[in-house]
Amino acid sequence: MGIQIGGQEGGVVADMNVVPLIDILLVLIIIFMVITPLTPKGLDALVPQPSPPDAQANPDLVAKTVVVQVNRNGTVKINQEDSDWDQLGPRLEDIFKTRAEKVAFVKGEDDVLFSEVARAIDIMKLSGVEKVGLITAKVEAGQ
Repeated sequence: MGIQIGGQEGGVVADMNVVPLIDILLVLIIIFMVITPLTPKGLDALVPQPSPPDAQANPDLVAKTVVVQVNRNGTVKINQEDSDWDQLGPRLEDIFKTRAEKVAFVKGEDDVLFSEVARAIDIMKLSGVEKVGLITAKVEAGQ
């Protein structure tokens, strides 16, 4: 606060000095602008888009698609081929070592805990799969 002595009436006039207040507000605005882009994001997920009902399945696309199924009894399948948790990582490495596109999908049954699906996603990421998509019952049904 500043005090002005004198004036037209000769009394004391009190004017608020707003410069420090504006400086503090500008610093806070800059801090919030810098912090905002650093907020954590969720897991990026790909969801396969259903094909039109009258379209036929492309055999090349079906052959290149890798789907890891997590079953309720604790077993794992890779494209309908039985596997176990210990073999999942090395098997995926073998599949994707010659492919340019490293995209795979995870499908879990209804009664499977999400921790098991997350375990499969972690193994897939450690095996070199760059993008992991999720297949749900609605996507599989074409809805």
